[in-house]
Amino acid sequence: MTDILTKKQRSKLMSKVRSRDTKPEWILRCGLHRLGFRYRLKNSNLPGSPDLVFPKFHAAVFVHGCYWHRHPGCKAASTPKSNIDFWDKKFTENVERDRRIIRQLENLGWRILVVWECELTKKAVETIQRVTFWLGQGNLCYNGEVTQHELLSVAEKKIRYRISSYDNDPDFDESK
Repeated sequence: MTDILTKKQRSKLMSKVRSRDTKPEWILRCGLHRLGFRYRLKNSNLPGSPDLVFPKFHAAVFVHGCYWHRHPGCKAASTPKSNIDFWDKKFTENVERDRRIIRQLENLGWRILVVWECELTKKAVETIQRVTFWLGQGNLCYNGEVTQHELLSVAEKKIRYRISSYDNDPDFDESK
């Protein structure tokens, strides 16, 4: 099966795929921040640069995309029909890297939690509550002040703002 996009169109589309500030990350960050949690983003001093680091709890959270990190049993973890060998190798390397990084962090004494993209887009409030319980602050939970719709809306606004800043970046060359 051939690609329906030109090389230039595919390049521009793939350049929009970000490894940070993704919609699922924003959903989790907004919810946890509203509950009073403070964290560090992408701590490059730790193996794998976890998405959220909570030094106070000696805990790190990875927000994994279901497609790239192969969420078991998730329909979003589909495999492309073309170039199968390439994609199998790519996905296998991603999963192995994730396991290796988690082992390294655990060996350093960090607690690790993986939160999946589909959990944050389908059950944001419940997922944020699960993270708060995991952090050891189970008495903090939503009391109806923040709804799933509001979390998704705030995250969507932040993502649109980020994407528009990429589109308006004079240094961004879509021909690359």
